[in-house]
Amino acid sequence: MAMYSWGVGERSVIDQRATDSLGGLRVARHGAVATLVIDNPRRRNAVSKDMWSQFAPLLYSLEHDDSVRVVVVRGAGENFSAGADISDLRAILHDTESGRHDGGHVSAGENALATFPKPAIAAIDGYCVGGGWQIAGACDLRMASDRAKFAITPSKIGIVYPTSGIERLVHLVGPGVAKQLLFSADFIDAAEAKNVGLVGRVLPVAGFWDEVQNYAQHLAGRSALSIQAMKAIVDSIATGSSDLPQINDYWQKQMAIADDPATGISAFLNKQTPSFTWNHVVEVD
Repeated sequence: MAMYSWGVGERSVIDQRATDSLGGLRVARHGAVATLVIDNPRRRNAVSKDMWSQFAPLLYSLEHDDSVRVVVVRGAGENFSAGADISDLRAILHDTESGRHDGGHVSAGENALATFPKPAIAAIDGYCVGGGWQIAGACDLRMASDRAKFAITPSKIGIVYPTSGIERLVHLVGPGVAKQLLFSADFIDAAEAKNVGLVGRVLPVAGFWDEVQNYAQHLAGRSALSIQAMKAIVDSIATGSSDLPQINDYWQKQMAIADDPATGISAFLNKQTPSFTWNHVVEVD
């Protein structure tokens, strides 16, 4: 199996970079896999207001790039993210339209990731705290190193966690565990995070990045039609959307005109590896 070197300090194949004095987001490419890096290692990848605002345009660019089939989200260096920059928290959480402080720039960045149509994998090493968890929670899949540590900390600083983040947390772990994490603001290790449902896989830190990259490349070889359709359908079921019948009907029609089903069936019958060709960004009305 191919191995990939993208550990601490890796800076190769950078297509885009958006930075400010407190860090920024950048994108690196590895074939069909794009890696979105939260890059503020001096502050454990704390996310400033400007950094939160970078998620939507970068993800929009990746969404409309047919060469990108999977996105991995990670932190630079040895931590995923310490969360929203506390020194700028009121501005970060402020919603200019409503005047409230229920999410603001945090929820806008989180929702841009949650509605991204291609598969997104959070690769979590080190600390994943507060708003950092909102970023990870908005991804489809979460893989953690065995030294990762998690905490959701609004009660430690006297704020109300954004509703969008609470909603995703409850969907993943249930109301009881969500309350335990939110009330206590205590850290839990990777093993407990997997046990309660915060992450799907925990891997040894030695070789962690190679395993994540290999898995992302594995997904990139699957049918993008199947993955985008099932992501839309699963998300619709999870949120109780009334649009589920229309979403399912749309994707059934896409399947009927796409080449991927014939390609996959033929490859299966001939014991070959399929080369899927469908790779379009589509919007469901």
